[in-house]
Amino acid sequence: MDTKELLKKVRKIEIKTRRLSNHIFGGEYHSTFKGRGMTFSEVRQYQYGDDIRAIDWNVTARYNEPFVKVFEEERELTMMLVVDISGSEFFGTNQQFKKDTITEIAATLAFSAIQNNDKVGLILFSDQIELFIPPKKGRSHVLRIIRELIEFEGKSKKTDIDQALKFLSNVLKKKAIVFVLSDFMNDNYERTLKIAGNKHDLTGIRVFDKHDQEIPNIGMVPMLDAETGEVHLVNTSSSSVRKQYKTNALYLEDYFISTFRKSGAGVINTRVDESYVKKLLGYFKQKG
Repeated sequence: MDTKELLKKVRKIEIKTRRLSNHIFGGEYHSTFKGRGMTFSEVRQYQYGDDIRAIDWNVTARYNEPFVKVFEEERELTMMLVVDISGSEFFGTNQQFKKDTITEIAATLAFSAIQNNDKVGLILFSDQIELFIPPKKGRSHVLRIIRELIEFEGKSKKTDIDQALKFLSNVLKKKAIVFVLSDFMNDNYERTLKIAGNKHDLTGIRVFDKHDQEIPNIGMVPMLDAETGEVHLVNTSSSSVRKQYKTNALYLEDYFISTFRKSGAGVINTRVDESYVKKLLGYFKQKG
């Protein structure tokens, strides 16, 4: 992808996702993810309706009129986006890849964070850590994250969520808001997820295509495994083949939901042809 085309894509995503974060998610994000507590800001003259428990009696005595202490939320938080860029994300049967939806969701979350003066970082993973961008503030930083989400090419096509969660726990020492974005076609990450969930405010966002769960009856067809590069001849006319395909997909979905919930983490399921806006908004309102 040349620079001009890349900048055009970045700008298109910025316009769409920034509008969403400004008009829809900004307030919901702020009320859902609270700061670390309240910190003293200033004293001011008492106004009708102020809580009398906030009166600063020392200042009141000095000036012979009531003054109250003003506190502000100690807001600054860190958001970490943990994004799967394995081969299965480059699949889609409804005009766009899962990767495209994941990029839009990640960008929306990032703009919501900086709108609230929070830091944002990025981890891109396959079966290894492909890229780590430490958390920072600002629009130019978010635009860099979007550029990497669009054009970064990983060394591997395979998936290992366990490795990504281990790296997350090692690299982030303080509590953070963490979103893991993937199709979650992987298991065996229960133990590391529990460790990360105890430390961070964690949410898994599963983005999937309808044909991740069901294959149509179209006869004998060659199918490429995007993560291994192997091509298999599959008889989609066989009801047992279609049943096994669906059973495996439902197992991975159930593993994702149950494992995240047991770890105290939130879950969002969104299909590529569904509105992720409604899913995110519903989740923020429920969590808040």
